[in-house]
Amino acid sequence: MASGRDQLDEPEAGTGPEPAGGRGPLRPSRVAWHTGVVLVFALAGALFLTARDTANGQGDIRPDRGAQLSDVIRAQNAHNQQLTEQVAAQRANQDALTRAQSADARVKAAQDQADALAGRVALTPVSGSALAVTLNDAPPNTQPAAGAPAPQPDWLIIHQQDVQAVVNALWAGGATGIQLMDQRLAPTSAVRCVGNTLLLQGRVYSPPYVITAVGDPTKLRASLLAAPAVQTYLEYVSAYGLGWDVKARDRVTLPGYTGPLDVSFASPAQ
Repeated sequence: MASGRDQLDEPEAGTGPEPAGGRGPLRPSRVAWHTGVVLVFALAGALFLTARDTANGQGDIRPDRGAQLSDVIRAQNAHNQQLTEQVAAQRANQDALTRAQSADARVKAAQDQADALAGRVALTPVSGSALAVTLNDAPPNTQPAAGAPAPQPDWLIIHQQDVQAVVNALWAGGATGIQLMDQRLAPTSAVRCVGNTLLLQGRVYSPPYVITAVGDPTKLRASLLAAPAVQTYLEYVSAYGLGWDVKARDRVTLPGYTGPLDVSFASPAQ
């Protein structure tokens, strides 16, 4: 039979060299044979004990890697939150020490300049009426609306550009401060998606995503509906049930930004 390899030729019977002394093939000694049997039974016993412990819940042949990964993410989120709070406390302490030296004219001038810019870079809290926008993935087993094509998996989840489109539209509508989930956005904040989760300033979030903007709710809503990228998102809301909820709020207070302030390249705004 033809194959990918040439077949090995079978040696003809009786043509091979005979063992020395005319004896047959050498056989292991009886001691070696008994030793092998003992080892086999010992190994079988060890396997039996392992299987018994696993059946009793003492072992896990198939660890839940998904659960382990989610535990790691939750632990890292908590650690990042703790570090953020420590940075905020140290920054407040540094500010207090700097203000204590305000008798120096140069220090006072620099502090006054920093105070004037603090609001523009989101370092101070901001209060007022607001608009809250909630984005969410489509429900499981969603069905497309009549006339809509069958959805691709990516059409049913929130993406980075969806969140960014809402944030940009709110800024364009005159927002004086924006918070995404529980974090204030600064001019250097970057919104990134990793799979179906959101990564913001070292912390990971899952949908629904809540974006809160302080400003005139009427102007903010009008800016949202006029943004082309938001209009595109709303088409998918109608066709596939993506989450979209907009609510006006009488008064909210957004905390100051507490993330890192390191900037590699920047120029002062005129």
